[in-house]
Amino acid sequence: MTKTRKMANLKEIRNRISSIGSTMQITSAMKMVSAAKLKKAQDSITAMRPYANKLTELLQSLSASLDGDVGGTYAKEREVNRVLLVVITSNRGLCGGFNSSVIKRSIDLIENTYTDKKVDVLAIGKKGNDFLSKEHTVIENKSAIFDALTFDNVAEIAEHLMELFVDETYDKIEIVYNKFKNAATQIITQEQFLPIVPVTDTDSTSYDYIFEPEKVKIIEGLIPKSLKTQLYKAVRDSFASEHGARMTAMHKATDNATELRDALLLTYNKARQAAITNEILEIVGGAEALNN
Repeated sequence: MTKTRKMANLKEIRNRISSIGSTMQITSAMKMVSAAKLKKAQDSITAMRPYANKLTELLQSLSASLDGDVGGTYAKEREVNRVLLVVITSNRGLCGGFNSSVIKRSIDLIENTYTDKKVDVLAIGKKGNDFLSKEHTVIENKSAIFDALTFDNVAEIAEHLMELFVDETYDKIEIVYNKFKNAATQIITQEQFLPIVPVTDTDSTSYDYIFEPEKVKIIEGLIPKSLKTQLYKAVRDSFASEHGARMTAMHKATDNATELRDALLLTYNKARQAAITNEILEIVGGAEALNN
């Protein structure tokens, strides 16, 4: 009975080692896939950032120097009663704390920062939609955007957000997402989308520009384009951060599985050696009994 139990234990350990080996193959493959996608996503956001940042800076500078109601549709400050959070997560999991950090920040904004306000959510990403829709109001789920992540598709969402602000459905719109720093680091970011935030730094508003055509026409064309670019940059940042987080998570998972497999192999070898030793002792003992 004891021998049968030991053999059963050895078989169980062999099965666990085989299962861990299969898991290592999956995590290693996912790591390589994310690494390949990360390179392209990182190049895209790195090339886009200088343009997007300069465009936003120019827009804020011009908005701060406007007179009257020109361009004020998107810059007008109203009493904040209704807030819309654009929460950008991923459609898939297995990426560490990537999604949970965005969801936690969103919940903190809803329950603490805007406690006495009516707060709704527009979700870009299935994970955020699935979690936040349980206890909060999600007006739309735009998770399909990651199937074809282009500027034109994101621009449609940005136009919809601008309409919601202009018709006073919402008094303030904010974006919550992960900003890409490197493969191992993502910075949780909360960014005001509308109304446009004017520049408060005197140095950035002291430039003297010569406008052609006039400033008013430039502002009217620049504001929508800048807002679309701002949202596209946030989605691109989140997309690169997702693959960086997944690559790091799968790398750690592979390392942990390797350590567990090695420990089980050691346990298996010890148990197998003990079983062999016991069998030898039984044979020797039987031989001695026959001799006596």
